[in-house]
Amino acid sequence: MITTLSQAPDSIVLEPGQSLRTSVDAGAWLQLAEGRARVVSPPGWFGETVFMAETLLEEGDVHRLPHGGWIEVSALTPVHLRVHMPLVAQVSPVEARPVMRFVRLLTGW
Repeated sequence: MITTLSQAPDSIVLEPGQSLRTSVDAGAWLQLAEGRARVVSPPGWFGETVFMAETLLEEGDVHRLPHGGWIEVSALTPVHLRVHMPLVAQVSPVEARPVMRFVRLLTGW
């Protein structure tokens, strides 16, 4: 059985054979409190090829998702997974422009 959620809950409990598809923000991280699970990352590009990385998590593992998008978590055993979303940093309007961020990196301003 596959369940789909548009926003990841803080805590996910799945039985073996269950899967959850949910949206996460870039920088989110997953902490497997109990069980064993397979996580399929959001789609990414390598040249002209789309790929999705698959990661097996064991109890106690932590997995960071550098890119936001849809992930799929599949339970191999009974699973309790915690989802931690990144904190949203306050960005000034000047820093929001890529050129200004580049200038700040170069000049230290």
